[in-house]
Amino acid sequence: MGMNFGDVLTLALPLLVLVGLLWALTAAFKPRDTGVSDAERYQRELAARSAAHQASQVQEALALRARIEATTKPSQNEASHREQAENSRSAIQAQAARSHAAGQTGHQPAVLPNGQLNPQLALELQNLVRSGKKIEAIKVLRQATHSDLLTAKNYVDRL
Repeated sequence: MGMNFGDVLTLALPLLVLVGLLWALTAAFKPRDTGVSDAERYQRELAARSAAHQASQVQEALALRARIEATTKPSQNEASHREQAENSRSAIQAQAARSHAAGQTGHQPAVLPNGQLNPQLALELQNLVRSGKKIEAIKVLRQATHSDLLTAKNYVDRL
């Protein structure tokens, strides 16, 4: 009872096919590596950094807008507005009297050290706006304070 080479092949070949089929099925149904690829990790980090940067830019812009509005927004109260105009007129007259008495010909800067607009400039802007020369008022304000167009327009619109 000897086995010849043909018997071995007829027995071994189906076994090899069966082992190969089982290996292919286990490979096909093996759980995939669910780890994040380097490219995907980079994309996520980039998106997180971008969102953080945008949030910081928005915060900075809001803080800057609040500072600008705090320094340029005139009072909404009409009585306070009149009082400010009277105070600025008396301050201008007092300044003119002091400069005349001292023989000075210089003028105050457009923005005073306390952050307020020079009363003389504010009065000039109000007069221009009242006479319908808003664009001229914006030009004067921009030249005097070196502010951007939007800030100057917003200030003049509130006068």
